[in-house]
Amino acid sequence: MAITLTGYAQTPRVQKLWYKQPSGKIWENALPVGNGRQGAMVYGNVVNETIQLNEHTLWSGGPNRNDNPEALAALPEIRKLIFENKQKEAEKLANKAIITKKSHGQMFQPLGDLRLTFPGHDTFTNYYRELDIERAVAKTTYQVDGVNYTREVLASFPDRVIVIRLTADKPGKLAFNASYASLHKTKSIKTNTAKDLTIAGTTQDHEGVKGQVRFKGITRIKTEGGNVTANDTALNVAGANAATIYISIATNFKNYNDISGDENALAAAYLDKAASKSFASMLNPHIAAYQKYFKRVKFNLGTTELGNLPTDERLKNFRNVNDPELVTLYYQYGRYLLISSSQPGGQPANLQGIWNNKMMPPWDSKYTININAQMNYWPAERTNLSELHEPFLKMVEELSQTGKETARTMYGARGWMAHHNTDIWRATGAIDGAFWGMWIAGGGWTSQHLWQHYLYQGDKAYLARIYPILKGAATFYADFLIEHPKYKWLVVNPGSSPENAPAAHEGSSLDAGTTMDNQIAFDVFSSTIRAAEILKKDAAFTDSLRQMRKRLPPMHVGQHGQLQEWLDDVDDPNDHHRHVSHLYGLFPSDQISAYRTPELFAAARTTLLHRGDVSTGWSMGWKVNWWARLQDGNHAFTLIKSQLSPLGTSKEGGGTYNNLFDAHPPFQIDGNFGCTSGITEMLMQSADGSVHLLPALPDVWQAGNIGGLLAQGGFEVVNMEWKAGKLTKVQVKSKLGGNLRLRTPNTLKTASGKSLGQASGQNANAFYQVEPVASAVLSPKANLSAPTIKKTFLYDIPTQAGKSYVFVAQ
Repeated sequence: MAITLTGYAQTPRVQKLWYKQPSGKIWENALPVGNGRQGAMVYGNVVNETIQLNEHTLWSGGPNRNDNPEALAALPEIRKLIFENKQKEAEKLANKAIITKKSHGQMFQPLGDLRLTFPGHDTFTNYYRELDIERAVAKTTYQVDGVNYTREVLASFPDRVIVIRLTADKPGKLAFNASYASLHKTKSIKTNTAKDLTIAGTTQDHEGVKGQVRFKGITRIKTEGGNVTANDTALNVAGANAATIYISIATNFKNYNDISGDENALAAAYLDKAASKSFASMLNPHIAAYQKYFKRVKFNLGTTELGNLPTDERLKNFRNVNDPELVTLYYQYGRYLLISSSQPGGQPANLQGIWNNKMMPPWDSKYTININAQMNYWPAERTNLSELHEPFLKMVEELSQTGKETARTMYGARGWMAHHNTDIWRATGAIDGAFWGMWIAGGGWTSQHLWQHYLYQGDKAYLARIYPILKGAATFYADFLIEHPKYKWLVVNPGSSPENAPAAHEGSSLDAGTTMDNQIAFDVFSSTIRAAEILKKDAAFTDSLRQMRKRLPPMHVGQHGQLQEWLDDVDDPNDHHRHVSHLYGLFPSDQISAYRTPELFAAARTTLLHRGDVSTGWSMGWKVNWWARLQDGNHAFTLIKSQLSPLGTSKEGGGTYNNLFDAHPPFQIDGNFGCTSGITEMLMQSADGSVHLLPALPDVWQAGNIGGLLAQGGFEVVNMEWKAGKLTKVQVKSKLGGNLRLRTPNTLKTASGKSLGQASGQNANAFYQVEPVASAVLSPKANLSAPTIKKTFLYDIPTQAGKSYVFVAQ
């Protein structure tokens, strides 16, 4: 099929998800809208429409802690058992003494549904529904008895309400009733004298923590023509030409330690302000607020006739055809979901973003911080949504407060830490069982997001503000690390490689000095040292960190040529576990490099080949990023094809639902965000000392253009075009000045025809300093061959802040 590539001057197809049929009763067919505070799933059903509602602070329980004070006394024995290779015994003891005896985390809960019933609409024609991700508006249209009905739904960013516009193209033909349905046990649904429909209640108790979040939802309907009447629990509209429904939701939540808010006053204030406006007057400010973020990145891989098909049909076909527009749609949908579920001042996107219809959602829809919550934010900086990183960075700041007590009471350490999971109450104790929960790196890993934000934005005042958090994470490691009696390295003990266990350890996940633990400790020390140097402080402290960093275990290449997951060479080449945690050093970190550590680079590739491609949705999302870092675009694209397969295509799980939500299964949003990040990494990487353009271009994307990607050091790739797999034109804006080191697949010159300076030595740009890692320890049995790396060209271009630079192919 012919691919047509349109330039930016021509108008590409509007980016939409669209369908020829309603959702029925299937939540994963419904279309998501959100403004970072409220989320709604729009079913698009004709007779019985459902608008399923969420609010970002509507969680079970209340302020609580879940540390286990028995941990400190048991710690020496647990460590001794692990050093004696009695991991299973250590795990049993950890289950008693380290795993919490209190809450294992609270649940993100729905408000309920707004149900709209349209009598007499059973027989309809010309049905169509869409989610326009360029405008953040969901729309349903259909015809009954010669009347065209239209419904539009948006979650207004400026007005903080959900608005539904209903119209009929003949006067007096709009009639429906509106009611709430909710699974909350403690609730009251009623109408008031102003003919508002209200729902009020309290979230539920969970695992010994009393439900203390009070919520209020108010729905108001304004009609043009016709009238609104109310009974005790519903509103009825008759004879109208059009109607606008305003939905406001608020809770008493102020922060993780304060639930003294007035949900009634808040919900009423948002509603009164919004309901004074027409839908038309709310629409453009909403679109403008959304597009401020969305329009920063433009991405075009060409068009084919497949782009004319409904989204569910394209998803069904994707593995067997070339539909480049579905890639760009899925990519931008990831950005849409982050904009819609993560706004400054709100809560971070959780396991399901902001969309959940279950009172007891899978994994409580919490923040799993051994990969999933971090993956949600991988697109934030690189796809030019830096401000939307703020809710996650704020959560890390709050964890750095709650995690101090956990570090002190459970491990006798200074600084702060978190285990593998947290919730809106910022609990930092160990949960779920030692197999999953005995992992101490949640604080260390999340702290790196603050450092990354600095590397992209270059704001020194911000660095000074977050430095104590970085220092606190490093201080915890400085106190927690212990000398390995056999190897004399400093190791994390107890630690684990999340959620996986070698058979050699009798199926226990606990160990000392796992590769991921070592890599995270290395990053925590390195970022703290660098930050202190930039801020010119704490010389003695950072010197002690340098000494400790030297004593961390080096990475090991095992007998099968693999990157070892554990300190001992016990990996099984037939292990296809979804977590491949020891490749943290390849991505999101850049400790493993094609150019600096070729042996580790080759070993990482072997590990990925052993693990296989098809897995749970988020795991495939991470693998796209890894194959991009391994500069294998074709393999990365194979993962995208597996990801963009309907759920059930593969018996191993994973895939995508009809509304393009990622399937773990069940739904987890991290796979959407991971894949958007991975596609970015295929086209541009700012790691390993340079801005690498087209590092992993698959054969199937021979021509295209993308613009608006951010690189570390304040560089923006304003536009990048390629044909036949080679760069033709690149425009880079420098926000901070400094050396721009470009790595490219073909030679470039300036737009005026001047040659570019060849790069040599270390990159002088401070944002691109790379910490050398220790030489790999190689198994004598490892049969390593040097990785095959495509030839690249490396240029150094001095830049000035605020200026743009254009390069063209030679």
